[in-house]
Amino acid sequence: MVIQKNNRDNLKKEDISKDIFLNTGVPKLYLSKIINDILNILISSLNLKRNLKIKNFGTFKVLKKKSRIGRNPKNNKTYTISSRLVATFKASNKLNLKIRKNVKK
Repeated sequence: MVIQKNNRDNLKKEDISKDIFLNTGVPKLYLSKIINDILNILISSLNLKRNLKIKNFGTFKVLKKKSRIGRNPKNNKTYTISSRLVATFKASNKLNLKIRKNVKK
């Protein structure tokens, strides 16, 4: 599977659906709905459980960050950054091995 890249460095959902379409022939509209459904399932799982593990891919976690003092580097003003929830991802060992195998030295 080769991802068709757009002009930017970011990968968009439509790039993924286009690549799957080219490899399988499944209609893009149908693929777009599937991709959106998968992402909605991931989001709702993180909202409910705060932890989601996908075998051979990685683990998504929701962490609670405490409030802290931040500084705007342009004008040196300090601000209080409120506490918040953030999503993190840690790749599995198998995914890391596949990535390292494809990196050109």
